[in-house]
Amino acid sequence: MYYKRTLETAVRTASRQFPVVLVTGPRQAGKTTLLRHLCETGRRYVTLDDLVLRALAQDDPALFLERFPPPLLIDEIQYAPNLLPGIKMRVDTGGKAGAFWLTGSQQFQLMKGVSESLAGRVAILNLLGFSVRERAKRDDLALPFLPTRLALGERAGSAGQTAVTAIFRTLWRGSLPALVVGRPKDRDLFYSSYLQTYLQRDVRDLAQVGDQAVFVRFLRACAARTAQLLNYSDLARDVDVSVKTAQHWLSILVASFQVALLQPYHTNVTKRLVKTPKLYFLDTGLAAYLTEWATPETLAAGAMAGAMFETFVFVEILKGWWNRMRAPALYYYRDKDGKEIDLLFVQNRTVHPVEVKLGATPRKDWIRHFSALGTLRIPIGEGGVVCLCKELLPLDETNSAIPAGLL
Repeated sequence: MYYKRTLETAVRTASRQFPVVLVTGPRQAGKTTLLRHLCETGRRYVTLDDLVLRALAQDDPALFLERFPPPLLIDEIQYAPNLLPGIKMRVDTGGKAGAFWLTGSQQFQLMKGVSESLAGRVAILNLLGFSVRERAKRDDLALPFLPTRLALGERAGSAGQTAVTAIFRTLWRGSLPALVVGRPKDRDLFYSSYLQTYLQRDVRDLAQVGDQAVFVRFLRACAARTAQLLNYSDLARDVDVSVKTAQHWLSILVASFQVALLQPYHTNVTKRLVKTPKLYFLDTGLAAYLTEWATPETLAAGAMAGAMFETFVFVEILKGWWNRMRAPALYYYRDKDGKEIDLLFVQNRTVHPVEVKLGATPRKDWIRHFSALGTLRIPIGEGGVVCLCKELLPLDETNSAIPAGLL
């Protein structure tokens, strides 16, 4: 069963403007399924998971491209970086728009090769697992999430569930297509297999990890810190590795789309802001599996409920922007006095603050730290608190309580 992906529109638009379209994202997020669904008649599909074709692409890229001329869809392009200069030559000698569609699951070697060989010729799109709107098959014509009443009003007609039980079932199970629409029913068995595949492919390719058990322990330590400030020293001590190793391994998680780092907002006049990033897992199901929450109910009642809900909100917002081929100017705020705001959108030189609260009864003290933004000396726009309330409610003249169903 195919579920419509919001990124389809972006793929078609990019394919009309660029000769190369690259879709990146974590393993099993649906990149190949999406592009094969969109393939027009005549476009061939080649996967570099095939070791024979991979060797040909690496050793003799010119012969590979003679054998497989455009229009062409090449899966797992990161396995054959030598192919990128050959694609560039094809494009520069009369390649049409949309000639090459590529997928990749790693950012390190892949993005290095793309930036060197295909600069100005490639549109890069990021695809994560299903958003809640895609999962529910809701038409999603609204603009990406922004905490303004105008933008939220546009999303109200396609709002989803806000009940805590439904949300925690969703985030506990995760967003990867195989668990949403595929055959696997045993979520733990799926993530166990997913983790093993990830270790054998991405981790082996990106870094020579001597002891995979230690790396898994590192993964679990990171999952336990989702939606928290990243302290490399504490993380390294808990896993019993060096700080340098922890930094390198975290860069692998970022490169393979397992985690994202949210940077603090700061300007030259706000020297007192904390400069440490926040860590977010990009699949809440994998984070819940790694931290060993056996059911959605135990997760909802457990110590990590608030952090998981914040992770869920952050990732849904990120998906909404990435699915429209846009990158949000998104940060967090925390000063040395402990005043913290979970998310800051910066749009048109205006800051829009967002808090995330696992509660259904809005309270005005949820936005008490918004006043600290006055020190930034830039305009403060509309903001709000994403929570479990059932409808959009005003908290004051410029801030609202925002139902999670509007994500």
